[in-house]
Amino acid sequence: DGTGVTVSDFFTDLLSFHSEDYGKSFHDVSHAINNTFIKRDFGISAGPGNPQQVILTANLPFTESPGGVIFTSMDAGVTFRSVQLPFHPAQAIQFHYQDPKYLVVISIDVSKDLRGELILRRTQDVGKSFTTIAKNIFSFGYIGGFLFTSVMEKLGSPRVIYVSSDQGDHFRKAQLPSATTEQFYSVLDGDEDMIFMHVDNPGDTYFGTIYTSDDRGILYSKSLERHLFGGEGKSDFTNVTSLRGVYLTNILEEDGRIRSVITFDRGGRWRFLKKPENVNCPETSNKCNLHIHGEHSHFSGITPMLPLSEPTAIGLVIAHGSVGDSISAARPDVYVSGDGGYTWWGTLRGPHHYSILDSGGLIVAVEAHGDRQISSIKFSTDEGQCWKVFNFTDHPIFLAGLASEPDTKTMNISIFGYRPDDDDQPMWVAVTIDFEHLLTKECGEEDYVHWMAHTDYDSDPETDGCLLGYKETFRRLKKLSACRNGRGYVVSRQQRPCPCTREDYMCEFGFYRHENTSECILQPNFLNQTQDICLNGDLEDLQNTGYRKIPGDKCEGGVRPPKQEDVFKKLCGEDTSPTSSNSDTKRSVSGPGHAGSYCGVYLCGGHRFGYYCSFNNHFKEDKL
Repeated sequence: DGTGVTVSDFFTDLLSFHSEDYGKSFHDVSHAINNTFIKRDFGISAGPGNPQQVILTANLPFTESPGGVIFTSMDAGVTFRSVQLPFHPAQAIQFHYQDPKYLVVISIDVSKDLRGELILRRTQDVGKSFTTIAKNIFSFGYIGGFLFTSVMEKLGSPRVIYVSSDQGDHFRKAQLPSATTEQFYSVLDGDEDMIFMHVDNPGDTYFGTIYTSDDRGILYSKSLERHLFGGEGKSDFTNVTSLRGVYLTNILEEDGRIRSVITFDRGGRWRFLKKPENVNCPETSNKCNLHIHGEHSHFSGITPMLPLSEPTAIGLVIAHGSVGDSISAARPDVYVSGDGGYTWWGTLRGPHHYSILDSGGLIVAVEAHGDRQISSIKFSTDEGQCWKVFNFTDHPIFLAGLASEPDTKTMNISIFGYRPDDDDQPMWVAVTIDFEHLLTKECGEEDYVHWMAHTDYDSDPETDGCLLGYKETFRRLKKLSACRNGRGYVVSRQQRPCPCTREDYMCEFGFYRHENTSECILQPNFLNQTQDICLNGDLEDLQNTGYRKIPGDKCEGGVRPPKQEDVFKKLCGEDTSPTSSNSDTKRSVSGPGHAGSYCGVYLCGGHRFGYYCSFNNHFKEDKL
């Protein structure tokens, strides 16, 4: 946030460190939390829009204390206030995406026989008091404006998803295929408008189907089939945050090959990535495309970093990948896109650690070598077209990683690593480089250009650049301008509405998009065009022709697919929401024959969103 403050708990579960100079120096602040052990796997939780707000969770045994303790700070870790909890957190406390006073946590209440009951709790006053909003849940996820719970409505029955858009006051059942104990749900990404949900296919197939929701998070449409989700619980689904509507992921073809696909309209249509112009295809390739490595490759040690994009660096994407028929497990190279993934450029040979600085005006990269030391860093001011090298030390180090401020406005980069000491023990080193001393010219108006996103120069001028109902033109740095945006740089954009086309509509619940067309066709398992949906205690019977506007789409006039809704309401059956007092949902979700539960926190797509308790032998991570 420009203050230079960094809080870290690296290397130990006990010590916490604080820096006020962008990581150039650290001092121990463990005394501020009474030298309490901190749950290292919970990490440091920072408030949305206010990184000065920090929460640490104490590492206390379940059996030796009636509840846990959290430490809250409003000054980035200079001072802390301890809060005694009436329960033990089973994962890191999660902030509401807009209101930092709203916190949600799943707790495990341990009874005398050591069986755990999973309870979802909410606080609206930063931990001073908590309210129970759901009981006996299987797991939960919090993404965008939606709160999810995975519930077994009856003991041994398939799990279903309940959704709340009002922080847990009310839950509604999501219209998704149910999941058996052998399957799982995974919330891939979302915001206040819609959700991307992966539903696992039956059996050990390592793939499933992506569904996208309506703006209530209740009705879902099929978006992508054969979506790769490996047995280690890793998905390659990536939100390209530098350009709205763009997502990357990988699919598992029937022949076993893994191929990358991209969508520019929030899952409405997926396509293969174009090959970079400066990279040749292998002679053996029949279908030559660029394929991007994601979480699966990162977990397997093939790549040192995930794809990188930032909202303040418009259109910029950096990723490891390979060119050919399918993704390759061989040594990957680094590729850059400056237009949100429409076109790519092969920029660095071999794996690298990389970071975006100065709102995209500067890219830095360091070679990733596990077996030899490094002493230099590469930097580019033209989106990876050309690179310069800067030697930052006379004493090479083994690289551990790079760190910078999360909003990319800084010109500082910290390089973390170690070198063997005299006693052959590793001596950890942090080197911070301030590129303001290398890039001294401040950008002027002549260094910027107006750029319209999502442009295809061969298309109709009236609709060229239209995405989700409007065109967007940005003021961005020219590629050849070697200057610095500065910390005060603000992304400037202009928006113009577009007439509606078929591209502004997605297929309704129960329909799917026919291959290579915009036509929505009724799914074979739907005998007619009527879907019964229980919403808010009422039964809605929707009769339509299969189209609905993409959530967040702002198009005006133009094409309106024929849609007819005959809605009647009648009282629904018994409420089975996760807060219901129904005896079937009141009991513990662990099945017969299980003496207890094994609990842990997992990450999905870079987001700490879910908590999973293993109640069977098929333990899978990152899933609901």
